[in-house]
Amino acid sequence: METVEISNRSDFALWAIQRAQEIVTAEGAAFAMAARDMNEGRLTETAAALGKAISEAMLEVFDGLIGE
Repeated sequence: METVEISNRSDFALWAIQRAQEIVTAEGAAFAMAARDMNEGRLTETAAALGKAISEAMLEVFDGLIGE
């Protein structure tokens, strides 16, 4: 994972947009396919994966704010 220094709101906004694009690219396609196929089991799995990716991104930011 690449380290990014966020020193102002613009940096944070840019990081958030890029992370959101990565998450949607990685997890969103499977979610959309499950929805299209009306596969409830797969939809549940992919929704959980999408939520987990979002949570991990939020924790990534929080951990960066806390510092070491």
